[in-house]
Amino acid sequence: MPKSLIARPPADGEEERVVRRLAAARRAPKDMIVRAGIVAASWDGLTPTEISARIGCHYETVRRWINRFNEGGVDALDDAKGRGRKHRISQDERSRIIGLVKLAPPGRPVITSGGEMQAVDQDKPGVWTLDTLTHTARDLGIDVHRSQVRRILLAEGVRWRRPRSWTTSKDPDFAPKERRSSPCTPIRPTVRRSCAPTNSGR
Repeated sequence: MPKSLIARPPADGEEERVVRRLAAARRAPKDMIVRAGIVAASWDGLTPTEISARIGCHYETVRRWINRFNEGGVDALDDAKGRGRKHRISQDERSRIIGLVKLAPPGRPVITSGGEMQAVDQDKPGVWTLDTLTHTARDLGIDVHRSQVRRILLAEGVRWRRPRSWTTSKDPDFAPKERRSSPCTPIRPTVRRSCAPTNSGR
């Protein structure tokens, strides 16, 4: 009887933490949650048959993603582009990538010491995207792929898309929008006049 397929042990504590956080995530893509859940369940001692019954997916699907993880690690769970082991980044580099989200994007105007609005690089986007974060991290000397940036932020629960407000500004010449008028204009009561005939002949 062939030996039951199991996920290889985590390479280190960081890899295990990332997989288990993805498996328990609520905002990560469903496919990533399922794939990470398969690996985590295998670490917990479940067989592919038991994992298939628990997660509700096909037995061969469980085997495929365990094999993918064994060959390529966490990155292989992302998509077809993740096949093969990629360059591993250090914890310090991970922290620097996460810290970028807290900074203003290079293309977003900020108020200078002289009170003027000016962007660090007007040719770059004014909002953080995965591509912008990846390029900025590489400019800092971090050899990272877009899929790795996405996985790091999802694992840490960090949002890189922020809502933009069009109603507030620190510019003294900015004129905020006036209060919106009521959608319903009250109807004035109609005054009915009496049409009784007058005795004009008297």
